[in-house]
Amino acid sequence: MSKIPSLAILAVACGGIAGFGASAVATAAVPQVKISQEQARAIALKQVPGQVINAELERENGSWRFSFDIRLNGDMHEVGIDADNGIVVENSLAAPSKHD
Repeated sequence: MSKIPSLAILAVACGGIAGFGASAVATAAVPQVKISQEQARAIALKQVPGQVINAELERENGSWRFSFDIRLNGDMHEVGIDADNGIVVENSLAAPSKHD
């Protein structure tokens, strides 16, 4: 048996183990938040009634928040909602990017 196929199998097996470890770590890092993304989205859309382009849960300044990029009348707004209490923590015009 050639060493190259054996090395390829070993590399795939190690990659699978490494991938399992990474997913276990990522799962453990998921925060417990008090409001859902859907609730946060509704709050954000009351602030800027446009089209949600992107939504994510992120850690900023020591706390978790939902961040929404919302397009309204050709402008991109960033609206941040505190993930524990639903308070609007950011409502600003986002700088144009090459992806807009």
